[in-house]
Amino acid sequence: MSTLLVAGLVLAIFAAFTVLRAVRIVPQARARNVERLGRYQRTLTPGLNFVIPYIDRVYPPIDLREQVVSFQPQPVITEDNLVVQIDTVLYFQVTDPRSAAYEIASFLQAVEQLTVTTLRNVVGSMDLEKTLTSRDTINNQLRGVLDDATGKWGLRVNRVEIKAIDPPQSIKEAMEKQMRAERDKRAAILTAEGQRQSQILTAEGDKQAAVLRAEGHRAATILEAEGQSRAIDQVFQAIHRNDPDPKLLAYQYLQVLPQLAQGEGNTFWVIPSEVTTALRDVSKAFSETLPRSAAATTDDAVEAATAQAEKDVAQAGEAAAIAVADAEKASETVPARNGLEPELADR
Repeated sequence: MSTLLVAGLVLAIFAAFTVLRAVRIVPQARARNVERLGRYQRTLTPGLNFVIPYIDRVYPPIDLREQVVSFQPQPVITEDNLVVQIDTVLYFQVTDPRSAAYEIASFLQAVEQLTVTTLRNVVGSMDLEKTLTSRDTINNQLRGVLDDATGKWGLRVNRVEIKAIDPPQSIKEAMEKQMRAERDKRAAILTAEGQRQSQILTAEGDKQAAVLRAEGHRAATILEAEGQSRAIDQVFQAIHRNDPDPKLLAYQYLQVLPQLAQGEGNTFWVIPSEVTTALRDVSKAFSETLPRSAAATTDDAVEAATAQAEKDVAQAGEAAAIAVADAEKASETVPARNGLEPELADR
């Protein structure tokens, strides 16, 4: 009994193991190649699949999604014999699992080596400056070559990107000096242009200010001259309109006479000969009796005012006579100036 039980248990375990080996579940976006008796039989698609145990051999799954592979920086010599380190990134996708498994032993290693060789061919025909500024051109050339070469491997290269281009340290220092010199040059040019523009604007501002000041001074001078002209014209018209007599003019002349001695440094001054004539006219004007109007004979109040005016005129006449005597005496005692004899002594 025990032997039969052990045999049955072994058969049950074997049957369960056989069933498990006959069932294969493939995840989404994966594929598994199947060989039957050492020959490719089919490719398992995502989902539940059945195979013949112990006859069919199922290989590890192959990822059908787009894959990203970053290769190590590779030294590349440019046309001007400079060694640069170029780091690339490859985007590819497996389109045929059978070709990817049987056409090449390791498609990742093959893609890496093909990328390095193609990159050296492309960059070797460019100088350093063109290499640094032609990334799109390099990417397109790499993609075209890789896509043609990997098509029979069941791969499709979608994109090839250059992640970094590192020139030698000495070249980096030289490029930094060049860029610094360019920046200093642009800064000096901008500074010079700013100073030039500032000087131009300052000069234009000074010019406009000078023009405005000149126009203002001219307008002020014109207005002042017009004001003086109008004042002189009004005075002249007023004098002619009122028809002044010589007596009034002589009185005005005497009012101007004290201004001759107002200077602080005037210790000697000459009295013109017209002064005595003006004094005589004023004295005569105040000593004469003013004519009485017809209205004054009929109005008592006017007569009283006239009498008071005559009294004031008499007093003013006496003061004028005294002033005439003093002036004649002063003219006789004034010495000659600049070789001219005083005319007042002869008069």
